Amino acid sequence: MKPKSIILTKDQIPRKWYNILADIKMNPPLGPDGKPISPEMLAPVFPMNLIEQEVSSDRWIDIPEPVLDVLAIWRPAPLTRATAFEKALGTPAKIYYKNEGMSPPGSHKPNTAVPQAYYNKVFGIEKITTETGAGQWGSALSFACAQYGLTCKVYMVRISFDQKPYRKAMMETWGGKCIASPSPETKAGRDALERDPNTPGSLGIAISEAVEAAVSDTTGKTRYSLGSVLNHVMLHQTIIGLEARKQFEIAGDYPDIVIGCAGGGSNFAGLAFPFVQDKINGKAIEIYPVEPKACPSMTRAPFAYDHGDTAGYTPLLPMHSLGHNFVPAPIHAGGLRYHGMAPTVSQLINEGLLTPQSVGQLAAYEAGVLWARTEGFIPAPETTNALAQVVKEAKQAKEEGKEKTIVVCFSGHGLLDLGAYDKYLSGELFDYSLDDAEIEKFTQVLDSYPKPQDLKSV
Repeated sequence: MKPKSIILTKDQIPRKWYNILADIKMNPPLGPDGKPISPEMLAPVFPMNLIEQEVSSDRWIDIPEPVLDVLAIWRPAPLTRATAFEKALGTPAKIYYKNEGMSPPGSHKPNTAVPQAYYNKVFGIEKITTETGAGQWGSALSFACAQYGLTCKVYMVRISFDQKPYRKAMMETWGGKCIASPSPETKAGRDALERDPNTPGSLGIAISEAVEAAVSDTTGKTRYSLGSVLNHVMLHQTIIGLEARKQFEIAGDYPDIVIGCAGGGSNFAGLAFPFVQDKINGKAIEIYPVEPKACPSMTRAPFAYDHGDTAGYTPLLPMHSLGHNFVPAPIHAGGLRYHGMAPTVSQLINEGLLTPQSVGQLAAYEAGVLWARTEGFIPAPETTNALAQVVKEAKQAKEEGKEKTIVVCFSGHGLLDLGAYDKYLSGELFDYSLDDAEIEKFTQVLDSYPKPQDLKSV
């Protein structure tokens, strides 16, 4: 039997994260006065050791041994050749996937949840608040907090809270507390409910609630944690791509195309950023972040300064954004329904190092079902968006008669998302697409903020 997977040994787990801020220029985050914020201004929200990572320009940052000890529960993750998927598509392309569904919570999210919980613990923090869209991040942080004896409170976007009751059960099994957002517990939540008592919620609202809950704790022992978007989150996720580069060396291969789904950008960045470094240094490679057509922050929204949350508690961040008041359609794409994109991913798009793509909900689930019937793993709804782009690229390779090497981040399994698959298989899912008027309505708020500079790094 010919092996399909390239599996590293435990002593081959990367011992440093790659920091892309060493290789690109970035617009700074801004405060309410329009001036760059200082690291100290973030201290009520994050522990200083994570703030130091957020602003660091060191290319390589050591992974602490206590973090490696927990990551080693499931890492290194396999890089697997999707031969059955290739055969079903009749493509000459070689398709590899980095399987991030092997972690205890079933997704890539613990790659940053574990170090964030660790850094909070050593800083003396006792409780962490956060938000979650599909529930993957809330599950991952609950798991990570359990490893270090921290309390975790999760504000879960209501539409996902209602769709995925077992995500709540998973969080609470690990000791986390999960409540639907918007909630009456915070001013941000009450304001959202007053505007629309039947709102499905959004990640922007949930972030506002979690930040408010953290900064209002007078004990000083609570901090907020974010599962995507910020620089230190992207940093922690690069363990994915660093492993993948080693595995491609062992395979004697190298990707022509790198693909990952992108909501806030973390799993995509995790796989892609080490390959972006290669591209900056001259490698010929195409790198595609993929989003739903119903939430097109990268493909149709402007690059602007905007808040990362609905209430405007966060600094202004330079990113592709649909506007922080954006409320997405209730598509089954979980964490891909965020209004903005990570500043680092946004900057790389502006520089032409990344080429964003968008796919429809039906094409995504079609690809997900085909994957499940060939490769066996049922993908998370987010992951199906990346797989739909893989299908496009594989078919194009077939039309061109070219053998290409494609690698995709399999960001998580969908075993707690079967309700969405049931709706797809029953013909109850539909494609959604924003019209220009809707985008203009939501992005008008961006006109009142400073404009990012047009920076180029390479």
